[in-house]
Amino acid sequence: MARLFHVPLSPYCRKIRLSLAEKKIEVELVEERYWEQDSDFLRRNPAGKVPVLRLDGIMMSESAAICEYIEETRPEPSLLPSDPAQKLEVRRLVSWFDDKFHHEVTSKLLYERVNKKMQKAGYPDSKNVKAGAKAIKFHLGYMTWLLDQRRWLAGDVMTLADFAAAAHLSSLDYISDVDWNSCPEVKDWYAKIKSRPAFRSLLADQVPGFTPPKHYNDLDF
Repeated sequence: MARLFHVPLSPYCRKIRLSLAEKKIEVELVEERYWEQDSDFLRRNPAGKVPVLRLDGIMMSESAAICEYIEETRPEPSLLPSDPAQKLEVRRLVSWFDDKFHHEVTSKLLYERVNKKMQKAGYPDSKNVKAGAKAIKFHLGYMTWLLDQRRWLAGDVMTLADFAAAAHLSSLDYISDVDWNSCPEVKDWYAKIKSRPAFRSLLADQVPGFTPPKHYNDLDF
């Protein structure tokens, strides 16, 4: 069985969990307090980051590389289109969420409000929180623009781009940082992806010291 060293609200770990679940790959989840720099964990990934996945006897790190490996070795159901131009768009959007969205939103909201508390690293920086709250409006608007033209974020079928976006938004939703009423198109998209069986384990996550909003587990929110 695969083994994933993860943190429940890490969007990068959640992206891997969604990919594994969609392809029906059983995985053992091992919660890893990576910030403690445990020597055993550093042997698995000297970079000291999660996710780390053990699959096929290989210890893997970096979520983008892991997703590529999963896709190449378990191609069904496909999360990357075969058409090069469509594949480019999926990869562009995965990078958008894992880089730009993460830097402008996730790191400013989730990391300030959750990670700092878990790591005993002080209180949230109000400037960062305000900047994240402002930036998420822009990103939700961009997602609305994409969904006005497409059934899913990257095109007419669900892809890894949708999982990357949902991984970030589901983590933020856990701490009530997504104003769904301001973006009905994105809310409808999220309700669609949230209802997939692959999402079930994410909705069951419990993070000590934090209580998700009532709609978090509601498939018809």
